[in-house]
Amino acid sequence: MLKKEIELVVYGADQLCPSCVNLPSSKETFEWLEAAISRKYKNQPFSITYVDIFNPPANQEKQAFAQKVIEEDMFYPIVLLENKVVGEGNPRLKTIFKEMEQFGYGEA
Repeated sequence: MLKKEIELVVYGADQLCPSCVNLPSSKETFEWLEAAISRKYKNQPFSITYVDIFNPPANQEKQAFAQKVIEEDMFYPIVLLENKVVGEGNPRLKTIFKEMEQFGYGEA
């Protein structure tokens, strides 16, 4: 039983981070995650948002985290699930799915 609809936020940038040269772009990772999660958890609502760390939305929380990514030189894209980092640089579906299951998500 779903406890609540979760929010995933993918923080990234148009240019790849220096240590992520052979990895997909942040946008590609966001699109891949959205498709994979939608397939696995059919009819189980969730929200997923992309935030450009160099041009964050007018949301104080998202702006603050985007600034942290830049200042701490974190490997992006960074995936937050309910404000917890669940992926950095090259996020793993298995890790993200495991976190989602703690909120009641299950295979369709």
